[in-house]
Amino acid sequence: MNNNEVSPEICCIGHITHDKVITPKFEAHMPGGTAYYFAKALSGFKDKSFKLVTAVGDDNKAVIDELKADGIDVTVLPSRNSVFFENKYSENMADRTQRVLAKADPFTVENLKEIKGNIFHLGTLLADDFSFEVIKDLSGRGVVSVDIQGYLREVVGDQVHPVDYSLKKEAMPYIHILKANETEMKVLTGEEDPYKAAKILAEWGCREILLTLGEKGSLIFAGGNFYEIPAFRAEEVVDTTGCGDTYMAGYLYKRGHGASYEEAGTFAAAMCTLKLQKKGPFNGSPQEVTTLMES
Repeated sequence: MNNNEVSPEICCIGHITHDKVITPKFEAHMPGGTAYYFAKALSGFKDKSFKLVTAVGDDNKAVIDELKADGIDVTVLPSRNSVFFENKYSENMADRTQRVLAKADPFTVENLKEIKGNIFHLGTLLADDFSFEVIKDLSGRGVVSVDIQGYLREVVGDQVHPVDYSLKKEAMPYIHILKANETEMKVLTGEEDPYKAAKILAEWGCREILLTLGEKGSLIFAGGNFYEIPAFRAEEVVDTTGCGDTYMAGYLYKRGHGASYEEAGTFAAAMCTLKLQKKGPFNGSPQEVTTLMES
């Protein structure tokens, strides 16, 4: 790599998955994972500075071609397989059961040593995707943003089992931005109150904490201050898969453009609502998001 190459504002690192999604309204096979939903969410943002780093097997090469056709800068690391998830939703779309039918190779310090970025967003899917050493190494090269979900998922057989992140206290000082939902914050901190949970995570060393709370919106804790972000009303909830990834794409995009915590959170919430109303990833523009915010 050319050492004079300009670092992208956001570099998302994560596996693209082969997803089988089963809901009361439809059943489909589709690409998925944080890497996919995050990248697709930003594909229509012409003023973005964004790079995607992923690792897939031969079965997902067509998805890489699709993302490149969208104008996304993609680096593909070798992997024996792609992650194969089966996601099954009940009538309550917040309830999901998962099976893992195949796993991809983990990301390592060695295979990421040439990757550049100002913000590294780690889209964890399973507990062994990124080691603690990877977080430490990337934190010395840029801001590390982590979606904690994967660290709380352990695969036994083909079943996904919830676990705590054993190195959470060691890792938090190296994580600048952390996203967790209500269930994940309880596992991490033992607290059901998001205000108390956020303070605990901050005491462990994390500097910017985003807690997504479903219909109650989201809560951001940064610089010793809380920012309450209301949810926008969805006309119809069609597909919740990738909603959290869309939120983070919108949030990091706005923060990378100098927006305040509150402005970035509000933009992310609006973007998430637009995604909820359609099947598949968000494919809109910043203007559509702004229109919803102003309505």
